[in-house]
Amino acid sequence: MTGDSPAADAAAPQSPDADAPALAPPVLPPPGAAAVFGPALGSAEAFARMLATRGVEWGLIGPHEVPRLWDRHLLNCAVVAELIGGRYRTLVDIGSGAGLPGIVLAMVRPELNVILLEPMERRCRFLSECVAELGLANASVLRGRAEETTLRADVATARAVAPLDRLAELAVGVVRPGGMVLAIKGRTAADELKKARPVLRRLGVRSAGVVQAGQGKVVPATTVVRFFAR
Repeated sequence: MTGDSPAADAAAPQSPDADAPALAPPVLPPPGAAAVFGPALGSAEAFARMLATRGVEWGLIGPHEVPRLWDRHLLNCAVVAELIGGRYRTLVDIGSGAGLPGIVLAMVRPELNVILLEPMERRCRFLSECVAELGLANASVLRGRAEETTLRADVATARAVAPLDRLAELAVGVVRPGGMVLAIKGRTAADELKKARPVLRRLGVRSAGVVQAGQGKVVPATTVVRFFAR
């Protein structure tokens, strides 16, 4: 997610004192998590602890989100991987924020080269710590804004970044011609897609539609707006 101001970023809580680390509250995965994460389940559990402690302390996750980290955030993001075919090799997560979905996708799809694109320094520090501690050799953090980069990835993802009409303009600028955009939108997806149709036509995107990820694996399934760049 994006939306911080530089002043707010500077005033944000700093990294916890190394001599007095916070103890992570128990954030246990639900029974279905193993089927979704597979061999990455251990990394997902470690990431959940990071979100529940540093993520909350640094203001990236609200305290009320901790009990639903798995159902609402981790699993919700992980199932998006099923929409990314094997031919794709590079992914940019726009406004990565707390690493949702970017870090999660890097865990479950280690063959993907994932770029976590985030403009706020505090969030970049958090992302860099998570990447290092989780040992995600396929993930890197890039501080910047989508409209100011020269990235050309195969896939762009975004979650809670901007309304679809604005997000579409950002996303088509960071994917290659024919690249895929996956915007996690939830219950607003159909309405946002309808409103964004004029922008999508102007941008020349194709096959724009609402799709479901994780049906039979997560409840509710993750609702995504998917389209392809010109």
